[in-house]
Amino acid sequence: MTTTDLPDAIAAFVKAANAQDLNGVAACFADDAVVRDEGRDRGGAQAIRDWAEEVSQKYRPVLEPLSVNAENGRTVLIGRVSGAFPGSPLDLHYRFTIKGNKISRLEIAP
Repeated sequence: MTTTDLPDAIAAFVKAANAQDLNGVAACFADDAVVRDEGRDRGGAQAIRDWAEEVSQKYRPVLEPLSVNAENGRTVLIGRVSGAFPGSPLDLHYRFTIKGNKISRLEIAP
């Protein structure tokens, strides 16, 4: 699967995340967006940028999209994530809520 198969906001997120472009990742989200990852919620533009920086420095993740589908008003991307963490690579579910052309919520879980 390529990022061209994804909605624009999600394709931009994957591209920025894989480039370790922290400002690019943050720009994909609405100002009041929330990211839930590793059991924690991070809300707002600065907290999401801080999360992107923390994840990038800690894991250096690369996300390979495997499939995408709609589920209860959300877009679910299953991706293979490889990086500097035990069990790499790992398949994760990215559940996106998109409003307009921005991500308003992202939940990441196995």
